[in-house]
Amino acid sequence: MPSDLVIVYHRQPYEEVEEDGKIVLRENKSPNGIVPTLKSFFGRFEKGAWIAWKQAEDPANPDFERVIEVDDAFGKYTVSRLPLTAEQVSSFYHVTSKEAFWPILHSFKERYNYDPVDWPTFREVNWAFAEAAAAEAAEGAVVWVHDYNLWLVPGYLRTLRPDVKISFFHHTPFPAADTFNVLPWRKEILQSLLACDVVGFHIPRYVANFVSAARSLLDVEVTARQKVEPEFAAEVTALSERSVPTELVYEDRRVAVQASPVGVDADYIDAVARREETARRAEEIRAEMGGAKLLLSVGRTDYTKGGIDQLLSYERLLEAQPDLRGKIRLMHVSVPANRNMTVYENIQNELEQMAGRINGRFGSLDWQPIVLISRAIPFEDLVAYYRAADVAWITPLADGMNLVCKEFCAARVDGDGVLVLSEFAGAAVEMGAALLTNPFSHRSMDSAIAQALDMPTAERRDRMAALRDVVHRHDVRFWANHQMEALSGPTLGAAALPAA
Repeated sequence: MPSDLVIVYHRQPYEEVEEDGKIVLRENKSPNGIVPTLKSFFGRFEKGAWIAWKQAEDPANPDFERVIEVDDAFGKYTVSRLPLTAEQVSSFYHVTSKEAFWPILHSFKERYNYDPVDWPTFREVNWAFAEAAAAEAAEGAVVWVHDYNLWLVPGYLRTLRPDVKISFFHHTPFPAADTFNVLPWRKEILQSLLACDVVGFHIPRYVANFVSAARSLLDVEVTARQKVEPEFAAEVTALSERSVPTELVYEDRRVAVQASPVGVDADYIDAVARREETARRAEEIRAEMGGAKLLLSVGRTDYTKGGIDQLLSYERLLEAQPDLRGKIRLMHVSVPANRNMTVYENIQNELEQMAGRINGRFGSLDWQPIVLISRAIPFEDLVAYYRAADVAWITPLADGMNLVCKEFCAARVDGDGVLVLSEFAGAAVEMGAALLTNPFSHRSMDSAIAQALDMPTAERRDRMAALRDVVHRHDVRFWANHQMEALSGPTLGAAALPAA
């Protein structure tokens, strides 16, 4: 039976684990995330399908299950699994997506690596996704494509199935035209995205950048724009916009462009934070601190996350304020994004060397300035650390959104705690009540963390109340609903970041 909703995403909507020699499917470990939210939409349609890839030794093996039926808490739906060889995965994902696209999307031109890119393989994989979606989609179905590694899917799908409605969501930043146009395949990518009915981004700045890039290369007309809601147009962030395009026309096609900030499952995090065991663990963490204040930083090991800059700022803080030695501790969680890629391995090594140097310079027998953790922490344990921390220090150099800062605020059921947030994180546009800082400025970084440590209780609580309000109103369901409504609305994307 054809599907009324087809979700195209590189990840499978479950985890595969081996039990008694057999592979079984399990729900994702954390119910807080994009995948569960996307699956929840299957309940709104008569039939749903999910397209993903799965590594296979031999894609031609007749025993490979390309299509399976799943029946879980979200209902019954089909999963089409595209068999990709290890070489295809490496080329399509690790090389083209991570070495060529990732640095450009985050405006790190100096890290862009064009030489190893195998563009024919990228096209081939995207075509396979488009074919699978076309095969699953019912007449007039909604096809929702996700993220930059599937940039070419909309264009191929429009050729195969001109009847379907196509929505695309970009989960990373979209850079300025002069940066995006470094990519040799820029025109092909933009033409594919303009085959959509709706193209979604986190914040208005990314919408504006996309439109600018499209107009630099193609005959694109902006036919509608509107002012951004005041709470998303604060002057204090580097990523703010005052107005934003909402509709384009390209080759007689109308394309809605809109900003929808991805959120977290704030209600779920709130419930976890209120559990008795979470509160007990948070108290244990505070007791272990012995009266010292806990600074918490959580992210991936990636040059975009600003981990090195953060540790340098912490070192300067300890140099400038000797009285803080023994009274604060930084827990820096930096989980390697991909251990097989040299660029990430080098960053991890530098973080470890820097943490060792700082601990050697300032540490004592009874005080360690930095605890560096390079493994993923179970989510329930992480929520306990969110509750126990005095300051969350989240300062990426570039970040499409950043959900850690939202998780921290959702977990602060006590209404306390300080969020120090980079103004180059997409989340800063809607979280102006955070203590915003510029990670490219030593003075800004150093003064922000010092201010966070000295912030009066009343100010902490006022800021946190405002942050929690935003995180609950703009949660992950708000994001998904806003994107889906654009496909059914009379003007296809007539709103940019409305109030929830």
